[in-house]
Parts: sequence; structure tokens; C-alpha cells
Amino acid sequence: MGLVFAAIAPHGGLAIEEACTPEERGLAAPTRAGMLELGRLFAAARPQAVVVATPHNVHIPASMGVIVSGRVAGQLAGAPPSIALDVPTEMTLAWLVLKALVAAGVPASGISFGGNDPAEAVAPMDWGVLIPLWFMGGRTDPPVPLVVITPARDLSAEDHINAGGAIAEAANESRLRVAFIASADHGHAHDPQGPYGFDPAAKQYDQLICELVRDDHMDRLAGIPLELVESAKADSWWQMLMLQGATAKGWSGRLVSYEAPTYFGMLTAAYLPVAASPGSASPPRTRSAPRTRGR
Repeated sequence: MGLVFAAIAPHGGLAIEEACTPEERGLAAPTRAGMLELGRLFAAARPQAVVVATPHNVHIPASMGVIVSGRVAGQLAGAPPSIALDVPTEMTLAWLVLKALVAAGVPASGISFGGNDPAEAVAPMDWGVLIPLWFMGGRTDPPVPLVVITPARDLSAEDHINAGGAIAEAANESRLRVAFIASADHGHAHDPQGPYGFDPAAKQYDQLICELVRDDHMDRLAGIPLELVESAKADSWWQMLMLQGATAKGWSGRLVSYEAPTYFGMLTAAYLPVAASPGSASPPRTRSAPRTRGR
């Protein structure tokens, strides 16, 4: 029981082939293969609930958020209507996560939406949740119940690491098999034609993240200067710090894929308890070499 699987997964729409335009379908093949591999490993771990840390849901000043609405549902903007999910919240685990965050000294708030009874409310599902769940639990019948948690960029790296530890403690207390997904895209300034322009910090940041994941040294993540994270326009550091805290003891990680097919970097990585059977869950080394478009 407790955490049985963890992953770093991208949330760019290119990851879902059915969501792509004909022009986009030739892009991000390594990422799509990586997401399919994460889906296989997720299924092999047989989680009964999944916690997703997303940067694209509620934003609360100086506080993390835990969605306590009864369901989370949404459609991927700009994609066919069929790219949509409706997933129940694992309510007991959600409240345990909130309780554990507070006990760990991490500022956190429970968040609901719409209906006044949280159990009957439906919170919006952002793309940071939908895209990873498209491959990991969101389309099973029934879907794997969900807990959505949001980081807070004005809290410290230590707070985010402690939050990950609190999630692991809540998973243990729940007596459920739980997966944790850090929904993360990386540097967003790889392409001068992209919306954030070009900054060499994006390539520098992504290469550093690839090294830390490849060498299984996520304990060094907090040492990355915040100035580099910000210059790279990264959308991943905070969620990965949470993953680091959740998998700090007795876990092993593998880089599955990395690429920057457009202006932002996309990485897939799988984390398993060291006691897990290699034959059933160890991902192959199918990563691509870091590359960028344009520069």
C-alpha cells in the first residue's frame, strides 16, 4: 500500500496524437512513445488512486491547493470534443493529503467549485491533468480516482519537497495503492518564433534536468538557481520538487524520453520502489538525446 508508482509527464497537446493537427502529427514521436510506456508501467503498478501535481489549475498566493470536489472534468481546448475526461476524486485521499500538508507545515487549502456540496461539485480539469491522465488511468473503465494538487511558486523549494513527503505519508495512511504524477513541461524559450522568444537558459535548464533524471540525482534539483528556472521559462521545477519529496527514500528513477520538438521541452520519466520487479516495471532506455528546434 502507499505510493507504488511515480512519473514526470508532459502536458503539451502534442503528446496526444488524436489532438494534433495533420501538420503536428509528425512531431513528438519520442514523447508519445514515452507516454505509452508510462501508461504501461502505471497499469502494471495497479494503482487505486492517482495524485497529479499540475501548474495549470487554481493559483493561491502562498498556498498549495487540493481539489476536494467530487469529480474533475474537462475537455482539451482546441482539440476534438472526444479529447475529454470526467474522473471521480478520491475524496478520502484528498482530505488526507490536505491534512498531511498542514501537519508538515506546508500552507495548503482545500478547493471546490460550483456546487455548495463538495461531494457533488465538479471542478474544471486543466490540460496539466488531462494529458497525463489520457495515458495513466483517465480512460480505464472505471477511471482511476484522482487527487489534484497545485504547487505555489511563491513558496520555497523546501516547502515543495516537504509537500511531496506529505503526499507519500497520506498515501500510506490511505492504505490504497497510489501513483503520483508530476505534470511538467520544461524550458519554454527554445525557439525564437515561440511565444516566449529565445533564451539559451531553456536549453541549459533542460540539459541539467535530463542529467539529474538520467543519473537519478533528483536530490540536487533544489540546487538549481531560481534565476535559471525563470529565465528558461520552465514549467516543471516545482512539481518535480514534490516528486523528489515523495520518492526520497527507496525509489529508483529512469529517463524514458526527452525532446524539444517546438518551443518547449517535453520529458517522460518513471519512478519505482527499488523492490519492484524489474521484469514487470523497469522502463527501457529509449530516451532521445536532448535537442532543440531553431537554435
